[in-house]
Amino acid sequence: MKANGIIGSLIIALLFSACTSSAPMNKRDNFSYLYGKGGGQMQLQARVHHTSPERSRVYYKLSTKDLLYKSDGTGGPFHAVVRISYESYDAFGSKNLLDSASTIIDDESLDPGEDKELIGSMDLSRKEHRSFVLKVMARDLNRDQQSTVFLRVDKDGVGSSQYFMPEDTAKGLPLFTDHFKGGAVRVRCETCTGMTLYGDHFPAHTTLPTPVFTTSGNSSSNTSKPDSSFRVSVNEDGVFTLDLQRPGMYRVRTDTTREAGYVLHSVVEAYPLVTSTDDLLKPLRYITSNQEYDRISKATNVRQSIERFWIDAAGDRERGREAIRIYYGRVENANRHFTADVEGWKTDRGLVHIIFGTPTSIYKNDLNETWIYGEENNLMSLTFTFTRRNGALNENDLVLQRDPMLKGAWYRNVESWRNGRVYQN
Repeated sequence: MKANGIIGSLIIALLFSACTSSAPMNKRDNFSYLYGKGGGQMQLQARVHHTSPERSRVYYKLSTKDLLYKSDGTGGPFHAVVRISYESYDAFGSKNLLDSASTIIDDESLDPGEDKELIGSMDLSRKEHRSFVLKVMARDLNRDQQSTVFLRVDKDGVGSSQYFMPEDTAKGLPLFTDHFKGGAVRVRCETCTGMTLYGDHFPAHTTLPTPVFTTSGNSSSNTSKPDSSFRVSVNEDGVFTLDLQRPGMYRVRTDTTREAGYVLHSVVEAYPLVTSTDDLLKPLRYITSNQEYDRISKATNVRQSIERFWIDAAGDRERGREAIRIYYGRVENANRHFTADVEGWKTDRGLVHIIFGTPTSIYKNDLNETWIYGEENNLMSLTFTFTRRNGALNENDLVLQRDPMLKGAWYRNVESWRNGRVYQN
């Protein structure tokens, strides 16, 4: 099978990202590999779209730069061969397999170094119209490397988020993010054809999460209120355009009496990559004092001041560059995995990931994630528990159960960063 679509080149990050997602096939219950642990470099993106109450598709995207292209040695074209498969389960960690399917992508290229996006789709079975967990896997058969993505699939309910899909305006291909840097976004919703949708705008969050030991951390309830409302018309093709002119969150619904709807985000900073001076500056707030941050942010040359901070912390330029690579690699990784109402690095999981790295073990269910650093049941290990925020409009919105006992571990790791010492990469 050929991929359904191929679109233009990817933007190459200036900083090397620490993101990876190669899954150990014999550890179904431990999800630590999803957030960066392992040696793989293949990045898989996936999303589900319901075209009707009875029909659904799972879309996937890969980058050709992550795949191994081989030639048969006769001077002919190079081929990358990838198996895309999915398995559905009734819950995270469940062994009760509901359904599975797979397909093979054989991508042909005369230039094995070409940088393209491969986008394709598969029919998705929803026989019982129930919520379930979808495990999507991509295995590069030329190098025997696998990446995995887990998605929660909505139960049947027209108007819920997976009935909506943002599209590339020029080619009509799906977009794999709901976060945009302003501008007009085209959205498809076949079940909304000819309807008027009701929209709300929520102001952007500007506060950062507090340290893991504080008793007054991020609220476990969503107290955000919309600051304006609007309406949008869906055309006869099931398409509408939304102008994300103001930073913040946009929610569109078919019915104002239901919370279910589709949420898009308009972000100000670069996302998910760290590219500007501002992107480099703001995450430093986690490891600097008020006075240090104020001095760096008000420097005549902010970028130079940031570089000086890392060189002084590490002791020399080479170690400083390595610390920068790892620290901002974690920022980008957090953006890819933990983004909810705000960019991933501004969330509780983003905070812990940046400061402490990838956990040894991660256990998930529909409402919680537990991160363990070190051996389980060892008194010296660290445990962080994240819980789905009450009233969250995004299923990725989890908050940390803060614990005063984590104070010592927090300051030890922050001090390690300030001394240019990194224990995980």
